[in-house]
Amino acid sequence: MKKIILILCFTFAACTAALAQRFAYVDSDYILKHMPEYASSQKQLASLSESWQKDVDSRFQEIDRLYKAYQADQVLMTPDMRKRREAEIVDKEKIAKDYQRQIFGPDGELSKKSTALIKPIQDRVSKAVQAVAESESLDMIFDKNSEVIMLYASPRYNKSDEVVTRLGLKPGVFAK
Repeated sequence: MKKIILILCFTFAACTAALAQRFAYVDSDYILKHMPEYASSQKQLASLSESWQKDVDSRFQEIDRLYKAYQADQVLMTPDMRKRREAEIVDKEKIAKDYQRQIFGPDGELSKKSTALIKPIQDRVSKAVQAVAESESLDMIFDKNSEVIMLYASPRYNKSDEVVTRLGLKPGVFAK
């Protein structure tokens, strides 16, 4: 009987401790919209991406032009000439695809540039979130926009404005 009472006491204490945890959430999109440096870095990345995409497109247009010229001249070529032109087209296509992968691949230049521009911003937000959590004695803060499924969240637990304020920005008005 004493064991059952002891187990019930421990269970009750564990449940009480679990209920005593304090939770909150933030909306990272909302926070980032308030940060002018984030908007600036997004514009810079879009500009770079557009520039590199034009370069890639021009390379593939050149390959397409070579292929059409090859098709038009194919009847007049010797087998040796055909092989050389085919090899030239295949080589240029391989080079263009390698360049495209080098720029837009998972470890490409665009990804590296994105990391270099966005990481300092993410670090700043993370420090601000941590400061809000510590100042309000919160145990956990979730991101409303992450993979964690949040079926309902009361607005009173939303600490996004506090994080924006902690970043030295003005909450409630989106940066342009």
